[in-house]
Amino acid sequence: DGTVKAQVTAVGDDTILSGIINMVKQAQGEKPPVQLLADRISAVFIPLVLGIAAITFIASWIVLKEFTPALMRSIAVLVIACPCAMGLATPAAIAVGLGRAAKTGILFRNATSLETFKDIKQVVFDKTGTLTTGKFIVSGFKFLTGDEADFKKIVYSLEKYSNHPIAKTINEEWKTKDVIHWKKVEEVKGLGMVAEDKEGNKYIAGSYKAAESLTKDDNHNIFLIKNNELLGWIDVKDEIRPEAKKVVDYLHGKNIKTILLSGDRKPKCEEMALFLGIDTVIAEQTPQQKLDKIAELSATMPTAMVGDGINDAPALAKATIGISMNEASQIAVQSAQVILMNHGLKNLPTALGLGKHTYLTIKQNLFWAFAYNIVAIPVAAFGLLTPTFGALVMGLSDVVLAVNSVRLFVKKVI
Repeated sequence: DGTVKAQVTAVGDDTILSGIINMVKQAQGEKPPVQLLADRISAVFIPLVLGIAAITFIASWIVLKEFTPALMRSIAVLVIACPCAMGLATPAAIAVGLGRAAKTGILFRNATSLETFKDIKQVVFDKTGTLTTGKFIVSGFKFLTGDEADFKKIVYSLEKYSNHPIAKTINEEWKTKDVIHWKKVEEVKGLGMVAEDKEGNKYIAGSYKAAESLTKDDNHNIFLIKNNELLGWIDVKDEIRPEAKKVVDYLHGKNIKTILLSGDRKPKCEEMALFLGIDTVIAEQTPQQKLDKIAELSATMPTAMVGDGINDAPALAKATIGISMNEASQIAVQSAQVILMNHGLKNLPTALGLGKHTYLTIKQNLFWAFAYNIVAIPVAAFGLLTPTFGALVMGLSDVVLAVNSVRLFVKKVI
């Protein structure tokens, strides 16, 4: 019934889908720390097997006094000790673990993050957009001077330049074509929007931190200030994610400590923490304070940080593992090692479970690979295994490891 104009912002390798595919491919090709350990063992194992094969040949020739049977025993040792099972143990498990994660809606930037999940002892949550839906409604506002239209126009003209979830809500509800064209405008992390108009008037739409010298009432979300005079305030409501309580309960069931780290007011944070059962509340934090706190927490024990905003980006990068939602700000997504797709806070337990069970599968694979060689090499050295049958058995060991790895795709991880 009409025409549509579309602007293409990315094509081919630059699209989001292509980026997701490449991220999974790169992660599957990387070596986690446990693989580096296996590589070091293999570096010793290969010359050791060559030595055993040589000793087998010499000893058998001396005992049997025949060249061919001695050579066959030596070849059987080399065939049965082929280290392909050890080489397959880690990549097979990592590929299956990352594949299942991607199918579930969990993207790992690297294989190391998948393995590191096994060590996580505490999880730090941001509040807005992480434990809450991030979908606000304006529940009330008050203007102390001027009229309602001017108040809304000033607020919209400031907040239209912000990516904060509260700002986005105001932009949708109070959108107008009658806007103020600022001389300069910027978003100050942890404070709010700061602007100057062409007449030199300075405006701030920000948190209580910007208005604490002007009022003692700290129960509102946004305060509007002009030339150090309070013009009014805005209240918004946000809903707690329905899955948040289950996620926190799951973490507690695994003896993982939970912390709420937010720039929001302390009473609101404590109210939410009490409802969800979160252990510790650290409120009214600037981005720099968040970064310092995460550095301090990560230094004491392995820490995962879950966040979604611009303010969270430095902390996400500093945590042992940074976890972001895919609908988060781009800088938060880029700073995180793990991305939860499709409003995926509910997938956090699965991510933790996959990390632990992938590592368990790798250990199982390595155990069977080494146990197989420890048993099979002496059997071959004493002539109880021909090279032909040894090749068959060696191939079966790879199949066992592959089946154990594929089992991770259907295994219950939470």
